[in-house]
Amino acid sequence: MPAVIDSNAIQAVFARPLTDGSFEPPVQGYLRRIYARRPFLLLAFAPKCAGTYFRQAAINAVGGHLIRMCHAQGGRDGTLYLPNVIASCLDETAPVTVTHLHMQALTANRRFIETLGLRPVIMIRNIADMLASFLDMLEIDLIARAEGLNCQVPENFCEMERSDKLDFMIDVIAPWYASYFATWKSFVDETPGTVCVLRFHDFCTNPAEALRTTLTHAGFVTTLFRCRQSLEAVWRQKENYRFNKGVRGRGNEYFSPAHISRLRKLLSYYPQLAGWTAELLDDARDAARPCAA
Repeated sequence: MPAVIDSNAIQAVFARPLTDGSFEPPVQGYLRRIYARRPFLLLAFAPKCAGTYFRQAAINAVGGHLIRMCHAQGGRDGTLYLPNVIASCLDETAPVTVTHLHMQALTANRRFIETLGLRPVIMIRNIADMLASFLDMLEIDLIARAEGLNCQVPENFCEMERSDKLDFMIDVIAPWYASYFATWKSFVDETPGTVCVLRFHDFCTNPAEALRTTLTHAGFVTTLFRCRQSLEAVWRQKENYRFNKGVRGRGNEYFSPAHISRLRKLLSYYPQLAGWTAELLDDARDAARPCAA
């Protein structure tokens, strides 16, 4: 049966959040209670971190279903949408909810996560590799070009010179990635244990363990065997889940040393990223290596 929307739910939907995204204590308490009854898995991956593939494996592992928790996909820079969250938490007969948002840990998003008691999961991957995969997607996917990434992709993108496309990825798309990782690093540092941080190279080496770590962190019970089965089932259909090449170090084949220097400069604006910079950039100098997922 669908969610039962009672008067408490209606009052919560229309309660105006504070300017920082937090809620008054009565609403906060209500949201925390309904989420505790039906928690969901939030994969807050950046684009091109194998997130679509990973989320389907998670869905298989927990017997869940995918629910869009943002207002709309257009623009891709997602935020949790309160009516969707409440509806999911109140639908006690539905499968486990798995949601996948390209979401920064900006203040309002953090306050919403803290209100619910969510335990989100992110993945660190070399930025140049992600930009290379993103470029491949933009060149062939009309919907991806329409959605952009908190920006508008030029209508003539496919006709642009290759050098201009590469510059666009560095000048327009890459700043979002820098901000994304900076916000999550701050969240990780300030609230230890709340966010599960996966590494793409670990996922490539042992995908089943990465999936089990994710589900265990979010409060779901599973086994390594179940995770392995789920991944194998999705791998057979990986083309349907936007799995591109999964090659580590491929960004070095796309972007010049000057491009990588500009990426490094972007990250340097966020001192908190010092501990992640090697993972976000240094693999771009390595030889390309396939992901064994």
